Amino acid sequence: MGRFRNFLPGLRGKAARALRRLAAPGLAALMATGQPPRAEVLAFESLAGWHEGGQADALAAFLVTCDRLDAPDWRAVCALARDVPGDDTSARAFFELLFRPVIVGSPPALFTGYYEPELNGSSVRTPRHAWPVYRRPPELRDGMVYHSRAAIEGGALRGRGLEIAWLDDPVEVFFLHIQGSGRIRMTDGSVIRLGYAGRNGHGYRSVGQELVRRGYFQPHQVSAQAIAAWVRRNPGLGAEMLNHNPSYIFFRRLDDLPAHLGPIGAMGRSITPLRSLAVDPAFTPLGAPVWIEKGGRVALNRLMVAQDTGGAIKGPQRADIFYGFGDSAGEAAGIVRDGGRMVQLLPIDRAYAALEGR
Repeated sequence: MGRFRNFLPGLRGKAARALRRLAAPGLAALMATGQPPRAEVLAFESLAGWHEGGQADALAAFLVTCDRLDAPDWRAVCALARDVPGDDTSARAFFELLFRPVIVGSPPALFTGYYEPELNGSSVRTPRHAWPVYRRPPELRDGMVYHSRAAIEGGALRGRGLEIAWLDDPVEVFFLHIQGSGRIRMTDGSVIRLGYAGRNGHGYRSVGQELVRRGYFQPHQVSAQAIAAWVRRNPGLGAEMLNHNPSYIFFRRLDDLPAHLGPIGAMGRSITPLRSLAVDPAFTPLGAPVWIEKGGRVALNRLMVAQDTGGAIKGPQRADIFYGFGDSAGEAAGIVRDGGRMVQLLPIDRAYAALEGR
């Protein structure tokens, strides 16, 4: 810990000369539009539960993607992060000395949860396993508007050999698309890992909100479990309802991903249960630590890391919490729709540069 503190003054001074030229990339882009979000620098003492936040685990998650951060200020703090002892006191001191909490946008936040499902599949179509998971079509380009979900479900890609596996439940296929990754237990007992490979270019539309709009649910009743149960009770109308979301996700096999690691996030690295967040990168820099204060049935105050994105994650106070894999993680994630606030931790001069640019 003493050696760690002795390095700080020189490193901060060196980084500061570069930092003054930089603002948070997402904020800078929004400022250029003339509509900057509200931003305020806070004190660490104002973060509820900061001293019980398990910062050592958060620092470990931060280091997973640190080398993906190219700006000089991030490179400076990442270089120092590798030398921090692995205890909460040292990790907390690291964040307090080199970062400042910045709240962007106006709470309340909206927190939801996601997970990596484990599903049943087959390498060939059978009467039971009749719903495909597709790899990315070779003609699909990033940003291109392609076949809608309804068209693909209607057979637009049939017969092209793009199927990675066939699953036994169309509802589970839909939620696999929502989660963006999965583990498929095949009929021979093997397990394959699937990761995000692209989307069809259609915007995400919420099935839960549509069910509320049509009067089937009240807002407080909507959860992943409730939607799945309703679709299974109403198979004809349920299929139509799932197609209300025209967005469609394509996958790739991750044959080299060890079973103990989480799925691959937007930064190209495995994400960590209850330490990784999906965020809107227009407002929250990918790779940045983020303090969350989530209410609801299971309140959560802890330091996490912005390492993923999602089609439904839009806005400065919007985040999806990664809960892990399997049924228990799915049960926990599926009921999360809670308020609170999220606070970015930015390198010191970057935090203040963001305010000066307003």
